[in-house]
Amino acid sequence: MTPSDKPARALIFDMDGTVVDNMRYHEAAWGRLLTEHGLPFDADSFFKKTAGMASAEILAPLFPDADAARIDALGHDKEIYYREDYAPHVAPLSGLLALMARADAAKVPMALATAAPPGNVDLVLDKLKLRERFVTVVSPSQGFPGKPNPDLFLEAARRMGVPATECIVFEDAPNGVEAARRAGMRAVALLTMLDAQAFAAYDNLIASAHDFTALDGLPALRFA
Repeated sequence: MTPSDKPARALIFDMDGTVVDNMRYHEAAWGRLLTEHGLPFDADSFFKKTAGMASAEILAPLFPDADAARIDALGHDKEIYYREDYAPHVAPLSGLLALMARADAAKVPMALATAAPPGNVDLVLDKLKLRERFVTVVSPSQGFPGKPNPDLFLEAARRMGVPATECIVFEDAPNGVEAARRAGMRAVALLTMLDAQAFAAYDNLIASAHDFTALDGLPALRFA
């Protein structure tokens, strides 16, 4: 593993719960969808198990008799619920824009690697005018498996032209930190939904914080 204090050459951001603090809106949408279909829903266990996975990966085992079209329709309904509720509240996590400005000034490329579907990505990137800040956006909608598989992060590194070991990943979920570990990348946990203990088992974790402001002094983010 790359030394924890070595400055990053590229940054990879998860979106939900990381760029924006929105996971409670997702939870509400999942709860509404599953309750409508007579399924139980426990928010805490659901988040820990599914965060970072694509919607189809979440829905398929919950609706084992549904075909692909039905799974797509269910996922569409959930995202409609989410976007309706969250659209008036989109805001960047504290300190994010300052970190991005420092990375831009140091010519450190940035990528977004998210399990979110295109409509959700568009909502956040367009509302916050962040699209041009990212070299690339990688998601399961492009044919990649969701987290904890490392594919999203590895593809982001490839598109930026930076070795995986030189990237730092920002994540809010254990599935995402595990995906970074499998990719050979260091990770920072944003504690927007879980406490630091949830990430204690990951040897690729170099820091955890409630927002990006708390990471200002992190040596790995003092770009060369």
